[in-house]
Amino acid sequence: MHSFLLEIGTEELPADFALSCLPQLREMVSIDLAKRNLHHGQVHTTSTPRRLVIRVSDLSTFSKDLIVEKKGPPASKAFVDGNPSQSAVGFAKRLNIDINTLFIRETDKGPFVFGKEVQKGEAAKIILSELVPIWIKNIQGKRFMRWATGEIRFARPIRWLLSLLDDELISLSLPDSDPTIVSSKFTRGHRLSSTPLQIKSADQYEQALSKAGVIVDRSIRKNIISQLIEKKCLEMDAVPDISNQLLDELTDLVENPLLIVGEFDKSFLKLPIEVLTTVMKVHQRYIPIFHKNAQNDPLSLCSEGNLLPNFLCISNGSPLSAEKIIEGNQKVLRARLSDAEFFVKADLATNSNDRNKQLQDVTFAKNLGNLSDRIERIKWITKSLCNELNFSDSDTLKAIRSAHFCKHDLVSHMVYEFPELQGIIGAKYLLEEGESKDVSLAVLEHYFPKYAGADLPLSKLGSLLALSERFELLLSIFALNERPSGSSDPYALRRAGNGIIQILWHMKWKIDLNQFLENSLFHWSKLLPNLHLKLDIILADLCIFFRHRIQSILEEFDYDMDIIKSVAGDTIPLPKLLVDPSDLRARVDLLVEMRKSGKLSIIQKVVSRASKLAIKSSLEENVISSEGCVDSTLFEKKSEFQMLDIINSIEPIAKLNTLQSYSSLLEVLATGSIILSSFFDGEDSVMVMTEDEDIKNNRLNMLRILCNQSSIIADFNMLNN
Repeated sequence: MHSFLLEIGTEELPADFALSCLPQLREMVSIDLAKRNLHHGQVHTTSTPRRLVIRVSDLSTFSKDLIVEKKGPPASKAFVDGNPSQSAVGFAKRLNIDINTLFIRETDKGPFVFGKEVQKGEAAKIILSELVPIWIKNIQGKRFMRWATGEIRFARPIRWLLSLLDDELISLSLPDSDPTIVSSKFTRGHRLSSTPLQIKSADQYEQALSKAGVIVDRSIRKNIISQLIEKKCLEMDAVPDISNQLLDELTDLVENPLLIVGEFDKSFLKLPIEVLTTVMKVHQRYIPIFHKNAQNDPLSLCSEGNLLPNFLCISNGSPLSAEKIIEGNQKVLRARLSDAEFFVKADLATNSNDRNKQLQDVTFAKNLGNLSDRIERIKWITKSLCNELNFSDSDTLKAIRSAHFCKHDLVSHMVYEFPELQGIIGAKYLLEEGESKDVSLAVLEHYFPKYAGADLPLSKLGSLLALSERFELLLSIFALNERPSGSSDPYALRRAGNGIIQILWHMKWKIDLNQFLENSLFHWSKLLPNLHLKLDIILADLCIFFRHRIQSILEEFDYDMDIIKSVAGDTIPLPKLLVDPSDLRARVDLLVEMRKSGKLSIIQKVVSRASKLAIKSSLEENVISSEGCVDSTLFEKKSEFQMLDIINSIEPIAKLNTLQSYSSLLEVLATGSIILSSFFDGEDSVMVMTEDEDIKNNRLNMLRILCNQSSIIADFNMLNN
């Protein structure tokens, strides 16, 4: 068994390239080696800013011999009087097999001669020399480039290839590169060293590079960075502000981590926390440091008491140059923070009302007017939602005012320079100008959730404004006849739809989405007469869109697929599905609880059996009362009376439409399952499809009512046993 090593040496790779590239490489290597029947052990991929590395352990010297059946001449021509003809001899010779191993098999065209050809395995080094250029060519990524006059495309120019099978060089080349890259036994150490480094064997690779100042294993490098940060913050009695994303970036920016501590002028602590941390993390990839007991006020314009006037930097430089590295980074940060300070002062010199007027000069989208027009639409939806949710007059006024100011910061200096601060900086400016905390917080929260799994708005007004902004986006973009398709969603409509559903669930707000969308579209048709909106089509598309969003979110939350289908699947009519999304979520959670208790399968068996016959009843699907539909004088068995008792006990519960009533309904079905089963089986069972039409219809009606009552919660036919 052998050890294979491939190193693709490059110029400095983008920090986000490794995370997408390494899984690709690992999959390609595993698949291609399997296709070539070359046995191997673990496939390990790693990277540094200047190299991608593939390690394959326990690699066979040769691929496995392959036995392939080959079809030869017709049996009548291959054998004459039981003796092989020249045709059979030639066929065996071509396959390089003994003629006695030929055999006859019947085919669609009659009996033919077959033989088993042994295709000898290839040497591993030959297979690898063929596959490596293919792997490099097939790596996918963003912002690929060509260099010099070559045709090969890659994230950054490839400068060397190290390819070893144990201590033997695997000869290969990249002829489409300029200059042509030819494999060798040489790699490069740390970027501060220009001397090529010879690797004598694959097993010595990591150790040799470690001596040359390069920690090749990405996971080790990441762990070292985490430990350095943790240790330093313990010394400083502080808390680092570092996300997994930033940690991954830092890991892919350095080959040998060096932690340094920098500082900035305390006067900059008068800037908002988000401004300082955004400059440090996003623009400079520094790690901000907070006081251990920091209490961040999201609306404060000041960082004093929360943020330390220090930062951590993970450098790729030499420890001998630490002082110069610190000095250089502090100089860069000082300049950026000075710019931010200027922008904040310039913004505070203009009030939010004046910024709102400037929105008239900013186009929202073609045929949808400017941002000022958009705000008016958001205000209309806000008022409609307040009425729908029975907000007080005071809260309604605050909600409309928060809608009025929700986009004012889009024309601010800060958001122009730091787009990620929209909403955040606008809320702080409003509070500074004397606006109420409720309105300011709503402006801050109306962008929540910013992405899947992100925080939801916590305040009542923030949640309402977040709904209004997203409803406006969906209605307006759908009015333009734009729809998300496949991976294309330029307006992030799916994210907007997800946000609406999640907020409604979180706040437990009852809104009939179908009716609300219909009313809003009618208003849109008056606002945008030039678009000649086809309201029925747009409404249908929006309702289907929300069905898909509900299904998608439930899938992301790891609910069982059959439960999702039973409550939000295609068998559920859209008006029923969207009448109250919060109610829908409650029913899903209830079904999950019932499944855990084991009661759901009992109920499902009874209801599903009833539904197979109930479809033959003439009753409508909304009938849940036996009055006028079931005649007890037609009963012949005790089980019919018991069935009617259960139906009648469920009726008042089914009319309540509350979580408690749903739970009670299911409990009645579960406890009555034996009685319901006796209707079909046992000594007291009945023949539903009897010849007597009145008795038959009477029994079918009972089954129909039972199914209608249970369907208030879910379509039990979609549940697995």
